[in-house]
Amino acid sequence: MGEVLVRRTLLALLASLVLGTAAPAWAAADTATTDAATTDAGATGPQGVVALLGVPGLRWSDLSERETPNLWRVAGESALGSLSIRTVGPVTCPYDGWLTVSAGIRSAVGYRCGLPPVPESRGAGAVIPDYGYLHSVARQRHAGALGEALRAAGRCTAAIGPGGALALADRSGAVDVYRPSADGLTTAALGGCPVVAADIDDIARPYMAGGHIPREAESVAAGVRAAAVRAADAKAGAVLAALPPGATVLVAGLSDHGSVPHLRAAMLRAPEAAGHTLGTTSTRLDDVTIIPDITATLLHAAGVAAPPNVVGTPWTPGQGEAGPLQQAAAAFDDDDAAGQTIRSMLTGFFFGLAVLQVAFYLAAFVLMRRRKALGRVRTAAVALSSVPVASLLVNLVPWSASGSPLLAHVGVIVAIAALIAAVALAGPWRRSPLGPLAVVAGITGLALAADLLTGTTLQLNSVMGYTAVVGSRYYGLGNIPFALLATGVLLASTVVAHLLLLRGRRTAAVAAVAVLGGTAMILGGWPGIGSDFGGVIAFIPGIAVTALMIAGRRVSLVKLAVFCVIGGVVVMSIAFLDYLRPPASQTHLGRFVGQVLSGEAVEVILRKLAAMIGTMANPILMPILITAAVFLVYAVRHPGQASAGVVPAAFEYSPALRAGLVGTLISGVVGMLVNDSGAAVLSMALALAVPLVIAAGVAALPSSGHEAPGSILSATPPVTPKPA
Repeated sequence: MGEVLVRRTLLALLASLVLGTAAPAWAAADTATTDAATTDAGATGPQGVVALLGVPGLRWSDLSERETPNLWRVAGESALGSLSIRTVGPVTCPYDGWLTVSAGIRSAVGYRCGLPPVPESRGAGAVIPDYGYLHSVARQRHAGALGEALRAAGRCTAAIGPGGALALADRSGAVDVYRPSADGLTTAALGGCPVVAADIDDIARPYMAGGHIPREAESVAAGVRAAAVRAADAKAGAVLAALPPGATVLVAGLSDHGSVPHLRAAMLRAPEAAGHTLGTTSTRLDDVTIIPDITATLLHAAGVAAPPNVVGTPWTPGQGEAGPLQQAAAAFDDDDAAGQTIRSMLTGFFFGLAVLQVAFYLAAFVLMRRRKALGRVRTAAVALSSVPVASLLVNLVPWSASGSPLLAHVGVIVAIAALIAAVALAGPWRRSPLGPLAVVAGITGLALAADLLTGTTLQLNSVMGYTAVVGSRYYGLGNIPFALLATGVLLASTVVAHLLLLRGRRTAAVAAVAVLGGTAMILGGWPGIGSDFGGVIAFIPGIAVTALMIAGRRVSLVKLAVFCVIGGVVVMSIAFLDYLRPPASQTHLGRFVGQVLSGEAVEVILRKLAAMIGTMANPILMPILITAAVFLVYAVRHPGQASAGVVPAAFEYSPALRAGLVGTLISGVVGMLVNDSGAAVLSMALALAVPLVIAAGVAALPSSGHEAPGSILSATPPVTPKPA
């Protein structure tokens, strides 16, 4: 309830700021989601038999009452959801999936990725050969955390198949009871152990070549897969028959089996779970869980406290109703299809956006030098800057339910972008150079702020946001949306500052930037709402520099460095407050503090640094970044040659706009350096900001027929800030 209250309070604050600050200025110129139920992962739960049936590769589309009667029956008695099986790489092999269950944190085995190793029998139990490889070579130091915690608590473990042994093995690689297969399994064969893990690999095995994932894995014949699914169902039935009545059962499609990631099936058979969706606080979604949650769920059901390194939280029946089984399975398949659509169009979308951006700058360069078709340049600039927010607002339309989701998605984006551009260029504000900029930037900022306050449904399954299929983020403010939020809010707030400066209210102008920017920054960084670590570090320097320039103060490198340090202090303070909450309620901000205290933070930082550096060679993002930056710098340094004075005209018309653009660039550069998305952050900030500045500059030219510099929709003389 605390986060709901924060959401509502911030929403009210945001609305009052926008209506109370922006609306009077324009008039004078005559113009809640509830988080999934939480459970403390460190607390002990009901003690009884708990069994994990890991079926690598299992999808909801595999299941039916006729072909898979055993799994279908379990589904009817369970809470249902999708399992995002992302570990470290873009696809997850069975070895990585089972290893992640063992470690309680996303893990990868390296070049040995494929099927788990076959254990060697030792009496009733078994030992995994060369288990030390995981610790010493693969550097998976948390391997065996689940088994070690169970052994320390005196809980016997029974494993069926190689994956089951890998999941339950302690740090020496040993498991108490082991059976190589579910064939002929009896209750006595489980040795009375309260924790059971069964590897049912029939679906994934046909896709493997020599234990590794072949490139042609997705082309396995449908008939072969259908037979494999039936075999998996039979083995699942054997395990279920051997379990005592009332056992808690987890069914999970623990891995991929080819080059394309998918959402996999997840079920939890437990008291009062049937008919509900299956969620977790790890994803803040009612119907999506992650593999580390399985570790936490097994420990909770066994009555064992989770070790500190376990990042998951117990599976929890969601607030929503899953509905009839057939309908629920179809809905989960649709969710996977939506994620697949976004994943498949990412490269094409950003390539197309890059081509449009480069073509726009080249055409604008030629046309503005010749002073031709400036109106068309302005229209194209506004339309191009409307595309990013349109790619988020597309989720207001049920595009994934169409027969051709890809075409529907692209078509709706184009339609929404055209609508936003039309609104920006059609209202009475069109006569002001800053009018269209205010509309597009304002819609962008407000759309993202509203999305953060209502559960981020716009960012989920969007090309500018994230998908559960890819699994890099499930809620909160993504890296590219951060760039759009910061840019939209900073530019929109400078329009408000411009209006206030016209009336000689410099202090109010500075306050408008600080309050609007600060509110957006808090939304972006607050745990459970935006939960964006790097965004806070990057946003604060942008807000501070914009406010200083509007106040007429000079900005130095020393001040800029101080602002970046302040950003780091603020976000670490937020993260520490998150760390003080119960483990199951923490976001990745609080868990990062735990990683700092345990010494694991260095590995996380180095991994993100490597990802950030890797984006510098991105052949799609870099043209946007380089072309926009070169055009902007050249236009400012050589106004007569590059843009016929368009960019300087925008700054002369509104010195506050210059401050907003500089603040945007600083947030973009810092955001590029502190986020693993790297160049994507700065390129998207430029993709929104620079076309809008060009549109304002075109309208601000003396020959454009728009208001004289300094006016908005009137002839009020300008009030110019002191030089920055």
